[in-house]
Formats: sequence, structure tokens, C-alpha cells
Amino acid sequence: MTLWGSDSVKDVAEAVGVLNLNKEVTARLAQDVEFRVAVVVEEALKWMRKAKRNVLWTQDISNALRALDIEPLYGYESTRALKYGEASLGPGQPIYWLEDEELELEKLINAPLPKVPRECSFTAHWLAVDGQQPTTAQNPTATESRGVDLVAKSANPYLQAMAGIDSSGTKPLVKHHLSQELQLYFERIASSALSEDQPELRAAALASLRSDGGISQLLPYFVSWISEKITHATSSPNAIFTLTTVLSIADALSRNGTLNLAAYVPSLIPGILTCLIGRNLGPQGNNEHFSVRRLAASLLARLSTKYARSSSGLKPRLARTCLRCWLDPKKSLGAHWGALEGLRAIGGAEIVRKLVVPNLRAYEEILTDTAIIDGSTKAEERDEVVKAILEALATLVEEEPDVQMNGHSEEPLGAKLSAKIGEYLTERILSGGEKGEQLAKAVIDDSYDDI
Repeated sequence: MTLWGSDSVKDVAEAVGVLNLNKEVTARLAQDVEFRVAVVVEEALKWMRKAKRNVLWTQDISNALRALDIEPLYGYESTRALKYGEASLGPGQPIYWLEDEELELEKLINAPLPKVPRECSFTAHWLAVDGQQPTTAQNPTATESRGVDLVAKSANPYLQAMAGIDSSGTKPLVKHHLSQELQLYFERIASSALSEDQPELRAAALASLRSDGGISQLLPYFVSWISEKITHATSSPNAIFTLTTVLSIADALSRNGTLNLAAYVPSLIPGILTCLIGRNLGPQGNNEHFSVRRLAASLLARLSTKYARSSSGLKPRLARTCLRCWLDPKKSLGAHWGALEGLRAIGGAEIVRKLVVPNLRAYEEILTDTAIIDGSTKAEERDEVVKAILEALATLVEEEPDVQMNGHSEEPLGAKLSAKIGEYLTERILSGGEKGEQLAKAVIDDSYDDI
């Protein structure tokens, strides 16, 4: 006795055209159908339990058929509850059918059409260009960015204390990931550049920084390293070597045509100014600091010229800083020399004409002050400062080689020059012979007078 009736097997056989079926064959087929249905149901129950459900779904049957490598059932799945109707056609088993929902044709015609799906498309926008976020529709506006803390208060215990936040929280996990190759490259460059006894390694490191185009990710690390080395090396015994090497690295990065330092110029300028107009660089009595200041001036000139458009107002700010240092009597003569070199390197003859020449007479008091010039070392530094002034004034002659005196004044050249820049500098200029006379004419000519 089987649960699957032999009459069902006989009905299916008659539906496919098999009319005469033996009762024994019908019984065997019914047993086989019952066994196969049980296998499918058992497999479907596994899928039901896997989904942590207590109700068997039609999807479980479909998954079971696929798992048993049996052709699945085809048709549309319904999300609503199915209702079966029953009909009796005389004696025998009843016939069941699915009751369909009756729909009015008028409602189907007047129903709104579904929305047309959008076509697949791709678009791109820049998150950042040269380290700055552009104003696009996808990026947050400046108003939204102001309301966001650039540095989380939880990143610094002092900021936490000021904000009244408990400092026992977890640290942020955001990190700047660098490849092992870039990390090794940075370590090798930093170590080989500061090796005093291996100049060939130092030269190779600088050559690599000038030409390698794949080190853009290391720029913030190099900038931070340069600032740190300058801060800690100004008063060390080997300050001259360290500062020269660090400035050479910054110079090599600025000469690399594949790198854009515009976003890092504000971070580089303070360290370069320290090397240019710092009060004391290296041990006392060592005049090698002039070479460091000269290198810093050339690097400052390159950065201010190359990134003048991206860093608006950079040259005027640098000129004001150097002018303030030059006219400060409390600064050392080495700092005055660096300020003059910086002014000449930044703006050339224009800045010399507008800022240096009008202040030479006031600066003569510093050059002739015995309280400042009190030793042989100071005297040597004063001579270097005077040479720097003469080199700066020489740019006026280089700009206009054929300098002619305006008018026909009978006043001697020396008297006019002394009234403008003082007696001490006048003697040094006129002692240069024909070149000195040409330089004096360039200084006192009315076409160069901005006051």
C-alpha cells in the first residue's frame, strides 16, 4: 500500500496516450514516484532548516531539484497566497484548480504606465587635484567643510582635555598606506644623504630625487623630514653639513619635473627661511654658514618663481620678511647677509630699487656701530655684508648697462651718493674705479629714485 495512488499514475499514462497499463506496472510506478518525491522533500527540508525557517517554501523545492541534478519546475512564482477551488465531475476523485483574481479591463487600460528604467551609464569626477578638492557637484561645498573638524579631537589628548572628552577612546585606524618599496626607498635616501663619509651615495641619492617620477606619495614625508632636520640641526656641531644636505634634497625635489610641490610650499618656506636668515647657523666663528644661506636664497628664488601663481602673494611676503630682518639691529650680520641675498634672489633689480636703495642710509648706522662690530670675526662678516650690498646694487647696472646722469648738476658724484646712502658705502663704491663710478650713477640717477 502506497501513499501515492495508482489511479494517479493511470491518469497520467492515459494523458500521454498509454491506455492499457498492467496493474502490477502501475503499482510499481506509484512506489517509484513516492520514493522520488520523498527524496526531493527531504532535500527541500534541508534548505528550509538552513534558512532557519519552519515553513517549506517553493524556493526550497527548486533548490532541492537543482541540488539533485533534476530539471527544475518552470513557471512564474507568486508572492500572494494561492487559493484552490474544487470541482466534482461525477463519482471519483475531485478536480482542483487555482482561483485567479478577476480584473476589470477598464482599470488595466487606465492604470499608469511604469517608469522607464534609466540606462546604465558611467561618470567620473576628481576627488582632489594637486592635493586640493575641486568645487564639483559630488564634492562637499566649502560651507559643509567648515563644519567638519580637520583633526579629530580624539587624535590628541590635549584637544580632548580642552573639549571635555574622555581620552580613553580608541585611536583612529586611518593610515596612509605605502608600499614596501617606497618605505625602503625613503629609508635609503634619508640614510645615504646624511652619510658624511660616502659622498658617492649622497650624489646618487640626490640624482635619484631629481629624476625619479614615482615618488609623489613620499612628498609629505620628505617635507616633514626636511622641516624636522632643519629644526634640530641649527645648533648642532655638524649643522653646516646637515643643513646643506637637507637644502640640497629640497632643491633636488624642486628640480624634478614630474613632481608638483605647490601644495607643500607653505610647509617648506619656514625651514628655508631659517637657513637663510637664522641668527646663528653652526658653531660660533665659522663662516661656512654663508654657503648655506646662499643655497637657501637660490632655493627660495626657484620656489617663489615656479609656484608664484599657485601661491598668491608669496613673493611680497618673503620680501617683507627679509626686509624686516635686514633692518633689525638685533639680528646677526650673517642674518643681514642672508636677508640681502634673499631680496636680490626673489625680485632682482626691482626689489633692490624699491626696498634696498631707499634704506641704505639708515642701514649705515648698523655697519658703523662699534657695539656690533667688536671683533675680527664681526669685521669679516661686515665685509661680506658690504659685498652683498654691492652685488645687489650691481643688478641695477646689469638691467640698464648704459646709465646716464639726468641733468647737468655741478655737485660732485661722491657728495650726491653720500647724501643718499651714507659715507661708508660711498667710499666702498667709489673705490671700485670705473665700475664703481658706473654703479654710483645707477644708484643716484633720478630714474631709479622711488622715494
